[in-house]
Amino acid sequence: MVSNLKPAERLKGIKPSGIRRFFALTDKKSQTIYLSVGEPDFTPPRHILDACTKAALEGKTHYAPTNGIAELREELTKKAASDYGLTYDPASEILVTIGATEAIFLALMSLVNPGDEVITTDPGFFLYAPGIRLVGGVPVSIPLLEKNDFKPSIDDVTSLITKRSRVIILNFPNNPTGAVLSYDEIAALAKVAVEHDLIVISDEVYEKIIYDGAKHYCLAAFPGMRERTLVVNSFSKTYAMTGMRLGYVYGPKELIAALWLVHQYVTACVDTVAQYAALAALRGPQESVSQMVREFDRRRRLVCKRLNEIKGIECGIPKGAFYAFPNIRALGKTSEAFAEFLMKEADVATVPGSAFGSRGEGYIRISYAAAYEQLVDALDRIEGAVTKLR
Repeated sequence: MVSNLKPAERLKGIKPSGIRRFFALTDKKSQTIYLSVGEPDFTPPRHILDACTKAALEGKTHYAPTNGIAELREELTKKAASDYGLTYDPASEILVTIGATEAIFLALMSLVNPGDEVITTDPGFFLYAPGIRLVGGVPVSIPLLEKNDFKPSIDDVTSLITKRSRVIILNFPNNPTGAVLSYDEIAALAKVAVEHDLIVISDEVYEKIIYDGAKHYCLAAFPGMRERTLVVNSFSKTYAMTGMRLGYVYGPKELIAALWLVHQYVTACVDTVAQYAALAALRGPQESVSQMVREFDRRRRLVCKRLNEIKGIECGIPKGAFYAFPNIRALGKTSEAFAEFLMKEADVATVPGSAFGSRGEGYIRISYAAAYEQLVDALDRIEGAVTKLR
């Protein structure tokens, strides 16, 4: 009998993803409406799919450069200049990754020493805290409170900074709350980062999915920030390319070099065919993006209106992403118990707020990246189930 078949010590305290757990529990239930996984229900535009097919038929199925094909990095340079007014060297300041997920993990692995404190948000994307722990860092949480529209307080941020603070992770538009920061709010965070010499990982994957005239401001574009910020993005949300796993990160060459070093040992390269699809996404018409956002807006209004009509549920209106984060405390169940209740009684899959951190308790996350008709059905089911609960 082998005596040492046990996981590494670093896995102690790392729990499976709450999102994936609830998705797996409903995997075999054909009647379930899935409002749990955060991916657009749209198909990528035809020109993207055609580019993917064309690349495969032309034999572009071999290894690509480790940092991404040159044409894609050049196009990403143009995007940064157009969207942010920033110039990045495509040879040394852009890295193409396996989704934004790999980019974030590479950043943590490359920049965080054992014992370093990494400031992030709570509630926040489920990857951040486990990723910090896996590389030996210490997660320190900024509370995102409903009374503040789930936006970070500058006083809270500064109170958490110590001599061991090295990195801060910010994600706006936010998953799971949908919060979007104004110019002044981001400028204040940028000032704190500069004053305390923090490296910033800015997860901006929902940058194009915003509503009500809100505007996205890239954190790296603020004074003193380009040289200390890794801007993480992906093609998943903007172009409905989640399964193609295409992400990228902008940053100063000193930081990108560190990520690149780890990246080359994690993966030989990112899917070559998918990179040509991403190239087509950037070069092609962008109307599909605005059409998708308009539909998300229609669904957002439906979901928030209907949720607020259910006694015991309160839901603010998110300004970005495609999630509602309703408060369910008045129903007398934990977020996990309520999510399980909705699965059992309504065949609707959601995600408990506790999957996003301790301050997510008392909420659930509902993805409205599902067909409008499905959302109507799901909300009817939720309302019926809650009526039984009362």
